[in-house]
Amino acid sequence: MSTHSARPGDGSPVDADHVLGEEYEHTPVPLAARRSLFSMVTVWAGFPMIITGAMTGSILVLGMGFSRALIAMIVGNLIMLAYVGALGLSSTRSGMNFALIASRVFGTKGYALASGLLSTLLLGWFAVQTGITGALISSTYGLNYVAMTIVAGLLYIGITFIGVRGLHLIGLVSVPLFFVLGLFVVLHSASTTTVAAIWSYAGNNGVATMSMGVGLTVVIALFIDAGTVTADFNRWAKTGSHSLIATFSAFPASNLVAMLVGGIMTAALAVPDANPFGSDNMFGYMNSLQVGWLSALAFLFIYINLGSVCSHCLYNAATGWSRILSSKMRLLAVVLGVIGIAIAAGNVWAFFIQWLSLLGIVVPPIGMILLVEAYIMKNSGTTEKEWRSTPFISWAIGSAAGFVVEFYAPQISTAISAGIVAAVAHLALSVLKDRRATASAPV
Repeated sequence: MSTHSARPGDGSPVDADHVLGEEYEHTPVPLAARRSLFSMVTVWAGFPMIITGAMTGSILVLGMGFSRALIAMIVGNLIMLAYVGALGLSSTRSGMNFALIASRVFGTKGYALASGLLSTLLLGWFAVQTGITGALISSTYGLNYVAMTIVAGLLYIGITFIGVRGLHLIGLVSVPLFFVLGLFVVLHSASTTTVAAIWSYAGNNGVATMSMGVGLTVVIALFIDAGTVTADFNRWAKTGSHSLIATFSAFPASNLVAMLVGGIMTAALAVPDANPFGSDNMFGYMNSLQVGWLSALAFLFIYINLGSVCSHCLYNAATGWSRILSSKMRLLAVVLGVIGIAIAAGNVWAFFIQWLSLLGIVVPPIGMILLVEAYIMKNSGTTEKEWRSTPFISWAIGSAAGFVVEFYAPQISTAISAGIVAAVAHLALSVLKDRRATASAPV
């Protein structure tokens, strides 16, 4: 199917953009095309309210104990609210996607490095979540892993192909389904113990091994990539308040709910050496009850729930690469989706924790540099430079600081450290550059 836009009555074939709507890969979204507050909330709420978030909550509780993990969840989500909210508000004002905004900051050619990196990471997330879908279905029902992964991936490509409207529709189904089943799992598992026992749960086998800094990095890194390219979503908001409300529906609301479902279940059951990526998660718990209708519902739940996050990630990846390659989001969604399915078949999701560590180092500096440009330097004009050196130097400094923290000060949050250092470096370098330019200007 053609992905080039067609005008009614001009004799050209009706194509995907004409039928499903323009996605504005290369231009700002006009106000007339912006979406309602309800639509924006379903798009964002459906992103983090997923079983992977519940698995992350379980990992935090196993490593930190329940009460300390709860602090990490709340603080980390509030940081994400501030970070994603500020980036989203800026994109709502301009109507531009991440790649368009990045071209003003990193240069008309330089942006491709930042946008390409994030888009590729998000394609990796698509592969990770698709692989998790196939693995959970395969291990629980004895079905072929590769076949179930391919089925999942094709379904998720279909959702993404619809566009931002597809993200809205999957959110309409995914969010209430997760909320109802998550509430069931929490209440059912908690009924086996006491509130006091859950609160005092000390960690896996009674030992806490994760520092608060690492815990915060895990919370932040889970959605730091998609949060950094929030412009791809928030450019569709009609007003700044709509943008902030939609962001709040994700961070802390939906993300915290998902993490608490996994965390409470893990603390309540207190399974020694629990494996959240195996059977020790809400999906495994529902199937362990051996209730026919619940197992059938759990089967549908996995595909729908992880379909939400996968379609969001693929949408971000396709939007970014479509700008870089001067193509269309829908065409790239198909191409990249097929690549992601192939990667998923290789069990790439098994490298989940290492993936989070990488994101915590290289991604936060990008977003913080955009924030400095938007709110402090107030860079609102277009740049004619192909490459702007200052943002790249700042990015390198922030990432280097992240690597130092990762290996020599693990008790400190890698994600927070890398972001703050990059922001300070970019502000300092920009001010110094402006002063030199002023001093050398002819009087």
